[in-house]
Amino acid sequence: MPKPESITSAANPLLKDVRRAIVRGSLTEDGWCVAETFHLLEEALRSDCEVTTVLAAESVRSAADAHVRGLSRVRVVVLPDALLERLSGTESSQGVISLVRPPGWKLEQLFRGSPFVVILDGVQDPGNAGAIVRAAEAFGASGVLFLKGSVSPYNPKTLRASAGSLFRIPFLHGVDPTLARAALQQNKVELFAGVPARPGGLTRSLADVDFTSRCGLVIGSEARGVSEELRSAARDISIPTVGVESLNAAVAAGILLYEARRQRAGRP
Repeated sequence: MPKPESITSAANPLLKDVRRAIVRGSLTEDGWCVAETFHLLEEALRSDCEVTTVLAAESVRSAADAHVRGLSRVRVVVLPDALLERLSGTESSQGVISLVRPPGWKLEQLFRGSPFVVILDGVQDPGNAGAIVRAAEAFGASGVLFLKGSVSPYNPKTLRASAGSLFRIPFLHGVDPTLARAALQQNKVELFAGVPARPGGLTRSLADVDFTSRCGLVIGSEARGVSEELRSAARDISIPTVGVESLNAAVAAGILLYEARRQRAGRP
């Protein structure tokens, strides 16, 4: 492992690049994910992602060194605690920020085997998006499509909420809805759109849905729901509720994904 470096100025080009990525919710100029917390550093290494740089507060320098000990290509940069705190996008920083090369996925990887694809259609809250991706991996989804208008998977808040799942589950982002619909149809994927249950509506109850075929689950915008582009190609499904009409997007997705996993358990 190279000898740790030290940075003490907020004007340093590396720190300015990282701060821009955090503020914009994007990759750095060189295409690195900004992964805050020790957990994400551990998940990146466990997932065999390339980690180029670890920024560590002086107070956690020993812990950061221990995580990357023996990794010859990882650059450790030590910052004063106050400088790292100002740089961080979290309210209570753990004092570590890693720059991770995001995996590169191809469309066909989302449709491997008997596909079950999750489609984020205008989901804009990074916490919701990351939690949905986490549930997608936990319940065996084959991949995730972030359509145009959805939050970036590279937003550091999305990455934190995914708890490392974005390092492993195949995904594409910024996908045009029309192209996504065509790709889903070409791969013979039956679409289901999660919508609120309404009295007298024509939606199917979750209990009446068969998730065992090649299928996709569309989760719509927190404010507007599933777009007409995707909804017109999908079957509406709803979660029976008592006293409330709709659920948080991530909560609803978790329930739907669990039911899909329950049905598909034991299938190849």
